[in-house]
Amino acid sequence: MPQIVHTEGESNTSEARKAWLQKSMGPKSSPLLKRDANVFLHQSLSSPCVSTIAKAEGLWIEDIEGRRYMDFHGNSVHHIGYGHPRLVAAIKAQLDDLPFAPRRFTNDPAVELAEKLAEIVPGDLGKMLFTTGGSDANEVALRIARAATGRFKTISFWDAFHGAGFGAASVGGEATFRSHIAGPLLSGTEHVAPFACYRCPYNHAGPETCGLACAKMVEYVLEREGDVAAVIAEPMRAVPYVPPPGFWKTVREACNRHGALLIMDEIPTGLGKTGRMFAFEHDEIIPDIVTLGKALGGGILPIAACVARKQLDVCGDFAIGHYTHEKNPVTARAALTTIQIIEDEGLVRRSAELGEHAIGRLMDELQNVPIVGDIRGRGLMFGIEIVDDRADKTPGNACAERIYYACLEAGLSYKICQGCVLTLSPPLTISRLELDRAIDIVIAAIKAES
Repeated sequence: MPQIVHTEGESNTSEARKAWLQKSMGPKSSPLLKRDANVFLHQSLSSPCVSTIAKAEGLWIEDIEGRRYMDFHGNSVHHIGYGHPRLVAAIKAQLDDLPFAPRRFTNDPAVELAEKLAEIVPGDLGKMLFTTGGSDANEVALRIARAATGRFKTISFWDAFHGAGFGAASVGGEATFRSHIAGPLLSGTEHVAPFACYRCPYNHAGPETCGLACAKMVEYVLEREGDVAAVIAEPMRAVPYVPPPGFWKTVREACNRHGALLIMDEIPTGLGKTGRMFAFEHDEIIPDIVTLGKALGGGILPIAACVARKQLDVCGDFAIGHYTHEKNPVTARAALTTIQIIEDEGLVRRSAELGEHAIGRLMDELQNVPIVGDIRGRGLMFGIEIVDDRADKTPGNACAERIYYACLEAGLSYKICQGCVLTLSPPLTISRLELDRAIDIVIAAIKAES
């Protein structure tokens, strides 16, 4: 089997990982890591694990040896930090008030959450279903698109991640989730190369000269197929990659012309991570369906949402999201409180301001470092692409992994995307002092490696 480069994170079977474990496993963590490996199915990106965890508070996680790490990964759930006191109190109160609701019965927290989401999303996005995970939310969106258009085909991007379920993996574009044992997948799931201006798959120098070839390819497939139900994509790729100016307006207009819906997967980027409540707002478009998850549960409970335009409420005779915890009052209360915290603490604006500061510092201090190929992002989701050669942009995978473990040893945790992109995604509650401390660690590790 060919070696797979993981878009979603660093390998957990590399020699560098083995060396880290031999060096880092202490007398308390070693037995737990071995117990974990003995009982959990092994899979790429997670088990065997990189370390243990005993505490999680705010920005910080702590292992059972007492070592503390600033968490700039968090599986994108910790927008408000871990264990926010207001959220913990709200969940405890809800457990005392109403701990569960069978799905055929409604309850106030679930309806209040739906009303709140309808209030904060733009346009006429106002009808929704809740699920326990983002993969399911995306599959609900695909069912709605089929029902509304009478079509089944989709267009999505290679390297995209939309979840691990068979439907979500089919529209996803990463080998880790869709190749070999994953098949056969859904039919009609067409893929095109994604926007990636630093290393353009269409071999263009940049958005100033390309004529938005990546967006035009979406339109080309819409025209050639003629019966596409939906285009599904992340508004800003979480690897991260920012779309070129005008990209989403071009795709939105093409979808309108060809009768296809536009589904925005905001599961990692929504709720303020990029400096706007929703990442698609940067590009001045409104999708037909938006999916949310991860941070929606406040870093404590699992909940996701599929939010559609009101005119897409066309599935009344079918079960498209028939989940046991569809209207769970506890997870709904967690999500509602999380949104209220984001609003009340001004975290969206804070994300924009701190993100600008962070990217500015990285640009200033790393622009002349030869192994740094690109620095990109929005808000508090940004990345540094490590290369072996700046001229031909050769991915510096081994180099990036060494930097990663140096940062981990210095007390900073994050993930590597696409083999060589140091992907940094701190909570929106991080202080400027903590942010600068983390940036200092990254800069020092990169310069030492260079």
